[in-house]
Amino acid sequence: MGIELDPSPNLRQYAHPGKLVTSSWLGAKLGGPGLKVVESDSDPILYNIGHLPTAIRIDLHEDLGDPVTRDFLDGESFARLMDAKGITRDDTVVLYGDDSNLWASYTLWVFELFGHPDVRLLDGGREAWMQDERETSYDAPPEPTTGYPVVDRDDVSHRIFVDEVRSRHDALQLIDLRDPEDFIGIGTLEHGSPAEGNDPATYSDYSDAVTHIPVCRSGHIPGAVNIPQRATLHPNHRFRTREELDEVFSTLDASGATVPYCHAGERAAHLWFVLHHLLGWDDVRAYDGSWVEWGNMVRMPTATGA
Repeated sequence: MGIELDPSPNLRQYAHPGKLVTSSWLGAKLGGPGLKVVESDSDPILYNIGHLPTAIRIDLHEDLGDPVTRDFLDGESFARLMDAKGITRDDTVVLYGDDSNLWASYTLWVFELFGHPDVRLLDGGREAWMQDERETSYDAPPEPTTGYPVVDRDDVSHRIFVDEVRSRHDALQLIDLRDPEDFIGIGTLEHGSPAEGNDPATYSDYSDAVTHIPVCRSGHIPGAVNIPQRATLHPNHRFRTREELDEVFSTLDASGATVPYCHAGERAAHLWFVLHHLLGWDDVRAYDGSWVEWGNMVRMPTATGA
């Protein structure tokens, strides 16, 4: 089951090197049997103006979200989506996207909620592929399949919900991935009314709109530490080395119960990937409700300042 791992030496440093692929490895494997490439972007127009050859598009919110429950799809709906996208349970799925793979890593995290056996991330994402001046395509290739099994979503291993965060926040390593001004409580980006200078008509893409989802309060969850998500990435959008990542998180306990959160969940899932797959931390769950949930609830403890 699955395609052989990318043997690139620079991937060997990570705890689970099989979760990453390089653009050179992927370029050589495109079109081969058992490989499905999935683009998942914050900007919905990017796929249509050129994508990796053979890549299909999955929109995190339109395809993986349940509009009724405002949660992720259940197992039956996920199986139907996989059939519609031509993905079988035996396929190796490689995800990539824009914005340093922010939404692609969130989509990967959802695949892992349903236990897809072999799902990987293109290091550097769409930006890395374009920087290498590799081939792009305008074709939309999905060929529907049948038979993807219905698998229950594993929320227990990958997610933490607000009630547990509230009752145990003193015992958890909470990592707030937002910008420092939002963590401190002086930021304005979280307050989305046009009267405050955040007119939704000016948002450049979906990611920008998510950043501006209104919340009632600013600040952070008591006890959280602030490590902005960009600290895990090089300027070329690829992940930092294992040594550099270890240094970023050197003040935390790798064996402790760790919960990343952000504004709306996307950076939390990205850091879940970093901590779990690149550094090998076992006890990591993403609080995907994040500040949009916490900051809009009544009588929730909130801290401000550094």
